Amino acid sequence: MDHYKVLGLTKSASKEEIKQAFRKLAMEFHPDKHAHSSNQLKENATFKFKQVSEAYEILIDDRKRADYNIKCNNSEYYNQRNKYYYQNGYRNTYGYGYGYGYSRGGGGSASIVNKFEMVLRFMTTRAFLLNAALAGVLLGATYVIDAGGEALWKMQNSGKSFEEAMESVEKAKAFDDKR
Repeated sequence: MDHYKVLGLTKSASKEEIKQAFRKLAMEFHPDKHAHSSNQLKENATFKFKQVSEAYEILIDDRKRADYNIKCNNSEYYNQRNKYYYQNGYRNTYGYGYGYGYSRGGGGSASIVNKFEMVLRFMTTRAFLLNAALAGVLLGATYVIDAGGEALWKMQNSGKSFEEAMESVEKAKAFDDKR
């Protein structure tokens, strides 16, 4: 089911256009409006109202709409690809029409695109981004602490290296132990 066609919209429709189309169609197909109609008309209106509601729910939410658009583009790609292969003498060896296993040609570029999309979707999830931000903060804090410690050492112990200071500490401990 094409949600844009259900609402009578194009893919570039704004949220306001989606709302207006939904309100118009919801008023037309609402089950309460058809309460006194025949059973067949009532069932058709209820079914159409459910389709309109589902289309609105998906298209009004930005994340759901983006997922829907990606799925639509992939299915359109596979439909066009299958049509091309069928028209040019390629036969699907599995017989399912999913776009895999053609007997002539048919490369695997679509699977690479799908894998890239999956990785991209994973990398843009909220949990991944929060974990990446936390890791960045921890790495930054580690660097700042390390650099700060070195700067403090240089301020407190001008002229001595850390190794020289450790040697003098060892000598002081040895001297205390002798006493």
